[in-house]
Amino acid sequence: MEAVIAVFALLFVLFLVLGVYAAVKVVGAARRGVDRTIEQARRTVEDHTLRAKTFVPGPASEVAQLRLKLRTSMRATQDALQVGAQDDESLKESLALFQRLGAHGHELDGELKRLESEPDRATLAQRLPDLRARTERITQSADSLRWAARDRARRFADDDLDTLSAQIDVEAGALRHWTTAEPASTPPPWPEAPAAEEAGTAQQTWPETPRSRPAEEPKRAAITPPVQRPTYPWRKKPRPESTT
Repeated sequence: MEAVIAVFALLFVLFLVLGVYAAVKVVGAARRGVDRTIEQARRTVEDHTLRAKTFVPGPASEVAQLRLKLRTSMRATQDALQVGAQDDESLKESLALFQRLGAHGHELDGELKRLESEPDRATLAQRLPDLRARTERITQSADSLRWAARDRARRFADDDLDTLSAQIDVEAGALRHWTTAEPASTPPPWPEAPAAEEAGTAQQTWPETPRSRPAEEPKRAAITPPVQRPTYPWRKKPRPESTT
């Protein structure tokens, strides 16, 4: 009895632990979802704020433009590489390179953000060429990684489509097997007539009948004259009185 109670107590504790673990996972997932939502909302507000600052004349407007260009390029490249790395293992190395590039991007973005409120406009104008060059280098590298990943994905898709089209053509031909026409057999030729018969009867190919001879052919004699009998020396000549 005590063993049964111990087993039930152990099962109860096990179910309790599993319930707590599941609750923690659900709460953590919900918290991460909320954090992502807040982060996306914050980024959206910052992007709209930067777009509004680009319409303000002066060096601060160009700083806002550089920051907006940097953020847009880095975000697009990060999304493309993360999505592509799920299906292509080769993109994980590209993603590692982008993370190193992202460190330079975050450093530049922080510097540009601080310069937005810089009161010395002359100093800010002097630093703009260097900031512009750094932004261009980082965005060019990010764009190169992003377009290379997209070209690679499109090439794989084209190759898969070519293979699939060839397989479908073969299957379609197999399904329409009755439409494959076999070449017609050539009938055997008739034997040629001998050269002697061709010379004598150019138009006649069947044996002649007795009535098919021409009328001009001379008829044979109906009665054949008797053959002259030979005379022998021992035969007597007839007497004169026997003749009348």
